[in-house]
Amino acid sequence: MSKGQLQWIIPDGYIPPTSSGQLESHESICVLNLSGEEVTVTVNAFFEDREPLLGMAATVGGQRTHHIRTAHLNVEGKYIPKGVPYAMEVTGSAPIFVQYSRLDSTQAENALMSVMAYPVKE
Repeated sequence: MSKGQLQWIIPDGYIPPTSSGQLESHESICVLNLSGEEVTVTVNAFFEDREPLLGMAATVGGQRTHHIRTAHLNVEGKYIPKGVPYAMEVTGSAPIFVQYSRLDSTQAENALMSVMAYPVKE
């Protein structure tokens, strides 16, 4: 029996637009693949005021984890913009686990948020 889920939802995405100090503001999707096979992870980004970015992909090796910086994801040269709220759907070609983290270093007092994504059970 495989562990994990095929589909995950992250309603609150936001790439902080600026950084201060030595740490760069960013957000990441941490994906854990417990299977022995490589998994393709597809990320779809949804916005309040623009068309979605669909089909951004990354791979996670078998029995590996991969921290995917959302600012590095793109489809046809289009990236998730900084400073714009959005939501994500994360799907795997096999069951995975997904955690979301954001480091906000826009001011000297850094803020780190990390939560499990919402698993969609079939």
